[in-house]
Amino acid sequence: MAALAWLLIPLLAAIGAGLWGSWANRTQRTRSDGPELDGYARFREAMEKRP
Repeated sequence: MAALAWLLIPLLAAIGAGLWGSWANRTQRTRSDGPELDGYARFREAMEKRP
């Protein structure tokens, strides 16, 4: 019976982690890659210029 209790601990932890992960992902705002992609485009243009 004690072994069963030890097996329930990771099971409950996994269920808790899954619930928390789904809640955290649900409340996350949508992110945009606009500024990063604009910066990368400027970098590429600068690298393509001949000195």
